[in-house]
Amino acid sequence: MAATTFTATAVQGETLDALVWRVLEAGSGVVEQVLELNPGIADLGPVLTEGLVITLPVITAAPVAVSTIVKLWE
Repeated sequence: MAATTFTATAVQGETLDALVWRVLEAGSGVVEQVLELNPGIADLGPVLTEGLVITLPVITAAPVAVSTIVKLWE
């Protein structure tokens, strides 16, 4: 069974959304998942303490949409 979470460490001056973007390259909806996985983290304020270990969800890649190109004049 594959892991559903992993951890990352905050760097100096980093916000939670910046950490999520740096590690997962994701934002919308993922920050909310991270807040649920780390109870009380919002009480620490907007800037994370350097060295704070954060639990992150494993994000699976969404399927890439394929589009068909229609050429009208060929």
